[in-house]
Amino acid sequence: MDENNSHLQKEIATSFSNGDFDFVFPYLSHNIIWTVIGTNKFIGKSEVVANCKQTTEYFKSVQTKFKTEDIIVTNQKVIVRGTAEFLSNGKRLNYILACDVYEFNDNNELETISSYCNPEKD
Repeated sequence: MDENNSHLQKEIATSFSNGDFDFVFPYLSHNIIWTVIGTNKFIGKSEVVANCKQTTEYFKSVQTKFKTEDIIVTNQKVIVRGTAEFLSNGKRLNYILACDVYEFNDNNELETISSYCNPEKD
């Protein structure tokens, strides 16, 4: 894979995993499918963008701390593993252990996203 493509794909994936959706929107395929395993499936660019915008509103209502632990880049795929902590008034609301698998087409557009999100048990 071209080094420029792999760098761009890594940047797109990392941005999405860290909630920087506006950067990612131009790179979404019109036929994208985003599956939050065991929870939701969003089909098509308009559904994915709508969910991202809703998620952004939630992020604005709380303090968020994203931590990226691993990034694996392979041929047309990027895997990002990390955590997300959500706080309000200094109190933890939720702590998520996450792994996102991103698959790109030949135009560096995201074709599929598979998100595995597990809340930490108390």
